[in-house]
Amino acid sequence: MNHLRDIPLSLLNLAPIRHGGTATEALHETIELARKAEEFGYHRYWIAEHHNMAAVASAATSVLIGQVAAATERIKVGSGGIMLPNHAPYVVAEQFGTLASLYPGRIDLGLGRAPGTDPWTAQALRRGDATADDFPAQVADVRRYLAPGKTTRRVRAIPGEGTNVPLYILGSSTFGAALAAKEGLPFVFASHFAPNQLSAALDIYRANFRPSENLDKPHAVVGVNVIAADTDRSAQHIFTTLQRKFLTLIRGELQNLPPVDDIDQLWSPQEASAVGAMLRASCVGSPDTVRDGLNELVKHTQADELIVLTETWEFKDRIRSYELLAELKTA
Repeated sequence: MNHLRDIPLSLLNLAPIRHGGTATEALHETIELARKAEEFGYHRYWIAEHHNMAAVASAATSVLIGQVAAATERIKVGSGGIMLPNHAPYVVAEQFGTLASLYPGRIDLGLGRAPGTDPWTAQALRRGDATADDFPAQVADVRRYLAPGKTTRRVRAIPGEGTNVPLYILGSSTFGAALAAKEGLPFVFASHFAPNQLSAALDIYRANFRPSENLDKPHAVVGVNVIAADTDRSAQHIFTTLQRKFLTLIRGELQNLPPVDDIDQLWSPQEASAVGAMLRASCVGSPDTVRDGLNELVKHTQADELIVLTETWEFKDRIRSYELLAELKTA
């Protein structure tokens, strides 16, 4: 049976921009957080692609991954994920082939099929008639471009060809689980914001997994929000920033706002229920509380790895949360 001490802990980052802050601040904090993650012993550091969001600075995901890899030495760095319908698979292979050539053995390529934005921006991003329905074929194209090739191949990704950058399928439903199982790839479930189909997706992935040259058995990564602080009360206060973020999301304008003493004064019962449902996969509290919550999550999901998202108003609280969490691995 898996236990928190037995599995890797990784980080997911959206480069959050505080309300009233700047993208420059968010990007510099993203790089500093990567240095701290490496210092604390985290396994990998992933950056998520989002577009046209005033609260998120990770739009040029591959560029930011390169900056993070340059600022660190050992930690694996990658995408959680690249939203593949937004891009030509050939360009993705070139970008990540370049990163893998510069930082051998350290680059991951997580792939998702959602646009990571609103419908209007998705239309601006789309190349031709590409849609989420084309995702399996697009994944196959990326794999082909990154695999060892023949010099007679007319279209080659250089850099890229032969790098075999590790691929991960991301999802928040059973679709990605079925595809990852069919292709013999690791599967990452976005339970940190969409936990409803977590159990069903993991069951489908494990039941249908086909071993491949990439992976001989299923590898399931589960997303979880974590806020660790010295006391439960302090952590719950800090957590209201993430709760407020999801409240602004369902109200139509995503924002990162400061914590409040009484969030019940800000939302209706219906809004509280909606936010609570989206953030159900969250562990918030003192180190003991977080440890118990994560162990229960690992026991329930039998996760092979956890990828943690921690968003706070104060950057120091974010660093402290990841530090406390890392200490649980050796406690």
